[in-house]
Amino acid sequence: MAIPVIDFSKINGTGEERAKTMAQIANGCEEWGFFQLMNHGIPEELLERVKKVCSEYFKLEREGTFKNSTAAKTLSYLAGKKNGEKLENVDWEDVITLLDNNEWPSKTPGFKETMTEYRAELKKLAEKVMEVMDENLGLPKGYIKKAFNDGEGDGAFFGTKVSHYPPCPHPELVNGLRAHTDAGGVILLFQDDEVGGLQILKDGQWIDVQPMKNTIVINTGDQIEVLSNGRYKSTWHRVLATPDRNRRSIASFYNPSLKATVAPAPALVVKDDEKINQTYPKFLFGDYMSVYAEQKFLPKEPRFQAATAM
Repeated sequence: MAIPVIDFSKINGTGEERAKTMAQIANGCEEWGFFQLMNHGIPEELLERVKKVCSEYFKLEREGTFKNSTAAKTLSYLAGKKNGEKLENVDWEDVITLLDNNEWPSKTPGFKETMTEYRAELKKLAEKVMEVMDENLGLPKGYIKKAFNDGEGDGAFFGTKVSHYPPCPHPELVNGLRAHTDAGGVILLFQDDEVGGLQILKDGQWIDVQPMKNTIVINTGDQIEVLSNGRYKSTWHRVLATPDRNRRSIASFYNPSLKATVAPAPALVVKDDEKINQTYPKFLFGDYMSVYAEQKFLPKEPRFQAATAM
């Protein structure tokens, strides 16, 4: 079993070809919560530069630091005890987050210029994907974007997480990244095309998200689940630690503004014998993020209720 791989360029076509591609994306959202896009419009030359600067950044600015991290020291201590005890509350992951207004790495040549260009392209792709979701859900064009921006304007959060999963001497004792669903809206992942490790939970079993050259993996976050009134689900996923290779992963998140009110789209709340079937509550995204910060690795359903109560 493999997650769907979709030729995104075909949504620009007409007739049967476009209809088939829209249906593939709908299936990816409804049945999987994850799918891969090829021919997504981001230049291959830019993606190659992104791989290069992110790998160089880790080697130049982070590799030595990670060897002295809490994760590395604690894992070494647990391995020395030889009792099989696992490292439960730490991930084998080195992370930086790129936002327009925070400080970016400056020692790696070309990093800022390349990642600025990449983020602009990814944001445009996210908005195209959301328009496809609008159409598939029967919502007006731009509905999801407007909901995430709290109306007109550009208030939505767009962040990029650059992760490296260094070679792990005891991968059986620690997770690369613990199982979770993503809190926000639409996630666009440029994962390593050689080193695997990302898995999703599908029908009770963990399935590998197959590495593929220069594809973008799309997954839906908790807020898309709420907005679609459960038609699209956010999917549990994790990253396994690997013993002998460094894995690169670059995830960009198009999330609602913290001030945005998130609720099921009225058109998707089915009126059944005059009873309104609204499965999900209404809440402020900022309140949800406060809950998520404490409960990221716990079941998601109580998070929705806790955010409503705030």
